[in-house]
Amino acid sequence: MDNPVEVLDKIVTLTNGRIGPSHLADEQEKGPMRITDVKVAEAPIGSRFSNAVIDFSRMTVSVIAVETDVVVAGERVVGYGFNSNGRYAQTGILTERVLPRLRDAASEVLVDPETGILDPVTARAVMMTNEKPGGHGDRAVAVGIVDMALWDAVAKATGRPLYQALHDRFNLVDKPAESVWVYAAGGYYYPDGTLGSLRDEIRSYLDLGYRDVKIKIGGASLASDLERIEGVLAILPDGCRLAVDANGRFDLPTALSYASALSAYDLLWYEEPCDPLDYLSHAVLAEEYPGRLATGENLFAVQEVRNLARHAGLRPHQDILQMDPSLSYGAAEYAEMLGCLCARGWQAARCCPHGGHLYNLAVAAAFGLGGCESYPRVFEPFGGFVDEQPIEDGRVRLANDLPGIGIEGKAALHDLVRRLFR
Repeated sequence: MDNPVEVLDKIVTLTNGRIGPSHLADEQEKGPMRITDVKVAEAPIGSRFSNAVIDFSRMTVSVIAVETDVVVAGERVVGYGFNSNGRYAQTGILTERVLPRLRDAASEVLVDPETGILDPVTARAVMMTNEKPGGHGDRAVAVGIVDMALWDAVAKATGRPLYQALHDRFNLVDKPAESVWVYAAGGYYYPDGTLGSLRDEIRSYLDLGYRDVKIKIGGASLASDLERIEGVLAILPDGCRLAVDANGRFDLPTALSYASALSAYDLLWYEEPCDPLDYLSHAVLAEEYPGRLATGENLFAVQEVRNLARHAGLRPHQDILQMDPSLSYGAAEYAEMLGCLCARGWQAARCCPHGGHLYNLAVAAAFGLGGCESYPRVFEPFGGFVDEQPIEDGRVRLANDLPGIGIEGKAALHDLVRRLFR
């Protein structure tokens, strides 16, 4: 991907590493860490734009709060979780299946026996009790939301930023990254959008410190999309790159037509040209398109990733995989995906998660991934990073002093979750 993130030379499926230190905060009540309540809410992220497949005017997300009996600095530790944009709220699955299993589990089952701290990996197994194999989709999203909240709570209880807690648990790299390459995802189709407004949007991302950007294709004619591409390329400074994203819109003939036209440009990548599970079409495209292909944000389990690696003809030395841990059962599943990919010649530096938010940024830093998507000024308040985390030369530094995901450092998001659950 030609970004400076160091390539992994060591990946495993899962490790037996412990979640954290053998003690919690001094203020903790005696006994193992316990969940005292889990609350669920829905929040709108309605926006007046669209991609090639859906509009976002009625889009919602699930937000949950996992309350615990741990007290730090006079306040109960609460872990927060939410799903990435593009998948609607998971209220039914959460309230009818996933969370009742978590609530019914004995406290000692959910903790690491050596540390007394909640273990999100064990909790995932509890949440998946009595679920048949296959049929991932929204179920994977629901579990991923809870996984995020549990990791937030664990990291806060042990006084560590999330990326450090994840690194300590999985040990996929020698040390977590101090900064992560990010690109600005935008360029949606607006009802009143013009080429001028698109160029103004891209300029605003460059002004924020981004070097690489992404726009949508497939929601207009090929001629119109090429005009948009050329209009953006014309304003990008030297060293900046443009990716395009069709959101799985095309059949194979259309995808090939676009591939032929896009070959004239030096693009960062051509993303999700076909349905994400149409591996044969991806294999044909990989034979015909010389540039990078990117896909994976709509694959939700290690089995789907294994099939992609086996059958999609993608090129481990150049193509990009975008699985999103918050949509795919969480961090442990993502670690298994990396192990599966490693066995087939892929490196973690080829992975760049979809989602554009704090949780996936932490996963990218902890697991040595190649980068992370970013949504500046869209999908707020869920998109983007800590308020005081400037983008510098296309990279974002991790907020080392904030325990947990860092929601408390993003004022608009912190205000929303407090209002939802007060």
